[in-house]
Amino acid sequence: MGKYFIKKIVIAIPTLIIISILIFLTVHLAPGDPLNLLVNPMASQEVREQVRKEYGLDKPVLIQYFIFMKNALRGNFGRSLKTHKPVFNMIAKRFPATIILTGSALVFAYIISLPIGILAALKQNTIIDRGAMFLALIGVGIPSFWLSLILIIFFGLHLRWLPVSGFGSLKHLILPAFALSLETIAINSRMTRSSMLEVINQDFIMVLRAKGISEWRVIWVHALKNGLISIITVLGLRIGWLIGGNVIVEYVFAWPGLGRQLVDAIIANDYPLIQGIMMVVALMIIFGNILADFLYVIVDPRIKY
Repeated sequence: MGKYFIKKIVIAIPTLIIISILIFLTVHLAPGDPLNLLVNPMASQEVREQVRKEYGLDKPVLIQYFIFMKNALRGNFGRSLKTHKPVFNMIAKRFPATIILTGSALVFAYIISLPIGILAALKQNTIIDRGAMFLALIGVGIPSFWLSLILIIFFGLHLRWLPVSGFGSLKHLILPAFALSLETIAINSRMTRSSMLEVINQDFIMVLRAKGISEWRVIWVHALKNGLISIITVLGLRIGWLIGGNVIVEYVFAWPGLGRQLVDAIIANDYPLIQGIMMVVALMIIFGNILADFLYVIVDPRIKY
């Protein structure tokens, strides 16, 4: 198993390098001059050129990229052009909030979607099955920003049950976690249903039932374990989507995470902070896919061969 994961990590290295190049080029080709954060736009050309040279903005983009990567490998993403604070410290301060929201949304999604998908498969072509899949179809089509606003208006302003912004308690987490997880709930429910339908009609399931094994054990232990491969595949993809979806949800709910920080950095043309956040997000997505590979091997040890 060790060799299997070493190979996965080695494959991830060129992926991360390609992502870093795309991030760097996208940030530097975007309109706007970050120098305006450092000096008054009305300052003389000599002053502007001096500051540009001091921050290395006068060098060719390729040279700037190599400098950025050399420092990033040491955990140094430079200093924010807006606050002049180390980017690493700024990201580290917001990182836990993003992990809490993403992790909660992921757990929330699977706790809800697995029972729905299994029940829909067991009640195939009944009103329960059709109702669950209809709701799942609606869940896929609802934009997260629109859902966030509806949740704020209904549960926050109208019923006054939950806070609509901020961070610090379980109540603050419920609305943003649900808004972030709804599409994952819908997709996982449909995927779980399809996987379970393939498994429960196989011969070994009928043999287990014929032996008198309880239906609960047949479904939740034997059938679900064999249907997990497709579900785990979705897990690897959804981790990346949840991290990306954080940007919108965090901004709407004023959640103090990396997503909100990224939007503020983009508005301010804060190059070092944008690059640092995007690199951390890329690492999180790659780690999520490696985690999915790890779960593959646990579910089906044959995969590592």
